[in-house]
Amino acid sequence: QMAADAAAQLGLIFHLFCWQEEFLQNVIEPFTRVYQQGGTPNPCIFCNRTMKFGRFLDAALELGYDGIATGHYAQVRFDAGSGRYLLLCAQDGAKDQTYMLYSLSQTQLARTCFPLGSMTKQEVRALAAEAGLHVAAKHDSQDICFVPDGDYASFIEQYTGQSSEPGDFVNKEGKVLGKHKGQIHYTIGQRRGLGISAPESLYVCGKSLDTNKVILGGKGDLMSNYCYINDINLIPWNHLDKPIQCKVKTRYRQPEQPATVEQLGDDLIKITFQEPQRAVTPGQAAVLYDGDMVLGGGTILSEEAAAKAVASTN
Repeated sequence: QMAADAAAQLGLIFHLFCWQEEFLQNVIEPFTRVYQQGGTPNPCIFCNRTMKFGRFLDAALELGYDGIATGHYAQVRFDAGSGRYLLLCAQDGAKDQTYMLYSLSQTQLARTCFPLGSMTKQEVRALAAEAGLHVAAKHDSQDICFVPDGDYASFIEQYTGQSSEPGDFVNKEGKVLGKHKGQIHYTIGQRRGLGISAPESLYVCGKSLDTNKVILGGKGDLMSNYCYINDINLIPWNHLDKPIQCKVKTRYRQPEQPATVEQLGDDLIKITFQEPQRAVTPGQAAVLYDGDMVLGGGTILSEEAAAKAVASTN
């Protein structure tokens, strides 16, 4: 409704599309599936790739428009030398959203405009207020749009009609420390809500789907020297022909970290961190940066999935 009101105030044509089935198939289904497979997905990335820059862009082109403009804080530039469109960070680093956009294709980038990419949030609000838009003072959205209360585990159980099966908390040696409520209730690095008394703080360090165990350990057990990613999208090139030095984010709010990146197969990249990283989580994205340019990224694999992927490339 807020979008319709803003369009009316500005005298713009407003189109309303009903894509509930597509949203279920492209966003909610993979969201629930990744959790049930032991990962921690980022549904905003699914939505950007398939809905906002997928179905919505297709609809715009079908209606005769040249492309779309969105309110994401990012920038696009065409590089004449390579003939490719590049994704660049927003000038307002605190609002930069390129982590969520790494999976956009060349076609999607070519047809997209990010008018807020060179502005700060304060400047955007000031322009909206000057135009008399009611959304000028609207609060920033924080939660997953379809799980507004943040209780994603209950949402998954209600959506699938399946309760997550309780099992054992164990340490690295396999000693049982207590009972968990079901694997979807926990994510790598989690400390609160475990219900386990111990002399030192315990953190979720891993999950075993085969045995339905959640593995707990100390802070040191959360550190990773490397990870593997698949579902790769590279932006300045189609393929990495040799290892490169760049910086990597494995979480949206994480500062970029130096790493060596090497492509091992058509859909497999190894990332070796210069310094061990905390709580590198399967299902999340690892996004590669060179200065303010996004090189691409992929989905972090679990140890088991990574071992299978590496074996298949040999």
